[in-house]
Formats: sequence, structure tokens, C-alpha cells
Amino acid sequence: MPITLDVSERFAEALEEGNEIALRDQEGVILATMAVTDIWVPDKSREAEMVFGADDIAHAGVNYLHNEAGKVYLGGPVTGIEAPVHYDFKGHRYTPNELRAMFRKLGWNRVVAFQTRNPLHRAHQELTFRAAREVQANLLLHPTVGMTKPGDVDHFTRVRCYEAVLDKYAAATTAMSLLNVAMRMGGPREALWHGLIRRNHGCTHFIVGRDHAGPGKNSQGEDFYGPYDAQELFKTHEAEMGIEMVPFKHMVYVQERAQYEPADEIEEGVTVLNISGTELRRRLREGIDLPEWFSFPEVVRELRRTSPPRAQQGFTVFFNGLSGAGKSTIANALRVKLMELGGRPVTLLDGDIVRKNLSSELGFSMEHRDLNIRRIGFVASEITKNGGIAICAPIAPYAATRRAVREDVESHGAFIEVHVATSLEECERRDRKGLYKLAREGKIAGFTGISDPYEIPEAPELRVQTEGPDVDNCAHQVILKLESLGLISG
Repeated sequence: MPITLDVSERFAEALEEGNEIALRDQEGVILATMAVTDIWVPDKSREAEMVFGADDIAHAGVNYLHNEAGKVYLGGPVTGIEAPVHYDFKGHRYTPNELRAMFRKLGWNRVVAFQTRNPLHRAHQELTFRAAREVQANLLLHPTVGMTKPGDVDHFTRVRCYEAVLDKYAAATTAMSLLNVAMRMGGPREALWHGLIRRNHGCTHFIVGRDHAGPGKNSQGEDFYGPYDAQELFKTHEAEMGIEMVPFKHMVYVQERAQYEPADEIEEGVTVLNISGTELRRRLREGIDLPEWFSFPEVVRELRRTSPPRAQQGFTVFFNGLSGAGKSTIANALRVKLMELGGRPVTLLDGDIVRKNLSSELGFSMEHRDLNIRRIGFVASEITKNGGIAICAPIAPYAATRRAVREDVESHGAFIEVHVATSLEECERRDRKGLYKLAREGKIAGFTGISDPYEIPEAPELRVQTEGPDVDNCAHQVILKLESLGLISG
């Protein structure tokens, strides 16, 4: 699992081998320096195949590699100056040295670590209890609190959930520490990396569960990794790493015995209950009760604080389409309809409005158009996070940029993409400003649909045609979609 320093081409052009650069945090504080000994442009497709097993942007790690990470890599020795400062949950943050010292002080010679990027539910508790008993070890709850898969519960909520159920564990044999590391969702290879990290923190055992660090489905709708691939690879290398694996399988609730058991050890004829992550999100979204056999009341309370029913959450409606497709007109009609309904503030981020107020210094190069859409996405995500409704109406021609905006917004609420599917011929016919004519004559460079591509959305939440229906009808289609998703009341 390579740890790389990716930078922009512009930054790399100013460097030579032998230069020293500062590595800073977001506030500009220097954390370390690096003497640059290598500067190279990686083969990211090969990296994706070798690290993640597939060059498929349906994989969150592959998408980040291609569409978020810089195009140039730097390498060289790093000299630390000071550790990053974390202002949250300081009482649960321990360095590897501090944890090893704590284990020595408590006399813990055998420590099994449990990693999760999810809140702790009853199945997790049973799994950790069984693991500690099986290897006769003390338990370290060691959740990741760095970047995870888009759509995951934010780490502030997760840690509050951990705190809420810590008293369910024996204080004399259980400790918790937060691990500030970004998940790559790399499955088997990431399991090895996580094992090495726990070995460095002083653990002797590490729980590897079903589909460890799995990213979900690929573009063909199949799992990227087999459910126990991570366990098999870890077992092959555990002696070399110096940490033993505790394998655990998928735990489900057996109603007749009122307890959790491994799914593949249950006989026929018993009633098995299980709530998937998708079902959990649906119940939270729709305000449906969660049974006590599934989770702790304290955890459910915390989740409901962060994830109220959808009709009370902020969301973003993101129109896109060719110039002249009718995006702004429909977006404005939708804004009026949503304001008529009331309940949440509504903000229209139209392409021309944003260009005037947020991006007046930008031109129309591919880089500047991309930056303009990223700015719209940032503002929309902030509006969504704070319970409002953002309506965006840019051209947004590039699929990768639209996906990045979606991920920004979906960490806070729903994202509804609406493709205004007006044909190029109709857009040219409507062209009041004469822009298409100028583009055809070569007087406007990089014009979407003429000299620059528009990547048609493959799976938007809604696709509307404007060549037949009137504006009111198009806006009403969006209203019906929002109602069907539970974002507005019927």
C-alpha cells in the first residue's frame, strides 16, 4: 500500500532533485521537511491494478487516484519537526509510543485490535468479545478517523457513538484509541497495511473480518474482492509481520436464541435477522425505528442527531446540460416552487450568477471551468450541511468533476443530478446571444458541444426533456422526484 506525495505539475516544474520542501498542515504549520530525491509521473492505471486489483473508478481509491491526486509524485527522506495537532477528542488520541507504554504499565502482553470505520452496533460488540476470549487478550478499539469512503458517517458522530457504548466493555481489559489514517478501501492489501500499523502500536493480534476495507461493487455490479480474500492474504504474511490474525465472519442475530452468531454456522430452520448498511441508512432517512437487538439506544440517538429524517435535511439539486438547454429557467422555477413549500432556505447557484460573484477572475479554459464547478460544489455542500437547499445550474461538462461535487455534497446530505437533455440542434436554434454561431466560426475557443466535449451523465437521478414539455412541467418533474425520495413532504 504505497504512501505517496502527489503534487501538481506546476509545483513539480519548479523543483529539482536535491531541493528541500516543507510539508505543512492546512493552517500552514510546518510538520516536516523532505529532501527531494525522486520526481516522476506515475502510471496510475498500473498503480490502480497493482494496489487495488482493478482500474475501475467505481472504486473510491481508484477514483481518488485518477481524479483527486496530483499528477506528479515526489520521493525522498522525510525529517519530522512536530506531530500534527488534533483539537478533537484529545483524550482518545495516543501515539504508538504512548500506547506501547500504556500496555507495559498495565501488564498487557496480549492485545487484540479491532478496526472499524462505522459506529459500533451490537454485532460489533459480540465480535470483539468473542475475539478477545478466543485469544485470551485485552482489547484495543482502534477506529480510523481519517478520510473514509464517500457516504460514510463522519468521524465526529462515530466517536460520539463509541463513547456512548464504552461502558458496555470492561474498563480493566479494554482501551480505545483513535487512528488518524485515510482509508484507501484496498481490501486484502489494506488489511496487511492495517496489520503492520497495529503491530507498530504494540498489538499482538488483529481482527480481520468479512470484506475488510471493501469498497463495494465494481462497474459490473460485482464485489471488488471476495468476502474472505483479506483473511487469506493476511494469514499468508502474519508470521513475517509479527502480528496474528483473529478471523471473524459475518455476524447475524438468531431470534430464537436472542444472540449473535457467525452466519455460516447457523443451522436451517432458525430465524435470522440482519440489517444491512443500506437498510440502516433507509431507516434513519425515513425516521423508522431501529430494534434494540441491532444497536444500542445510545448509538441510535447519536445517529439520529446527525441524520434526521430526509424531509428535515438539506440537499442539492444539480442541473447540468448544454448552453441554452434551459437549465437556469427550470432551476428558477424550481426555486420558486420550493420557496412556496417553505421550511428550508433555498439558494440558486446559477452559472452566470456564480461567474459574477464567485469566479469573476476565471476564464473558460478546461482548468478554470473545472475550478468554477468545484467552487459551486463547495458552496452547495455548505448550504446542504447547514440544512438548506442548493439549486445549481452550471453546464458542468465533465463527469469526473460532477462526481467530485457529488461526493462533497453527499457527505452532508442528498445530491440529485438532473440532466437537462436538450439536443445540440435545439440549443443552437434557441441561441439568443449568438455564442454557438461564434463558436462554429472559431471565434470562441473551447465551447462546450462544439470544440469541447460534453460528457452526458450516465445515471442521473432525473433526465428532463425541454423540447416538448413547458418549464412548469419540467420543474414539477423535479418536485415529484424530490417527493419520491422523501426530501420534501407530499
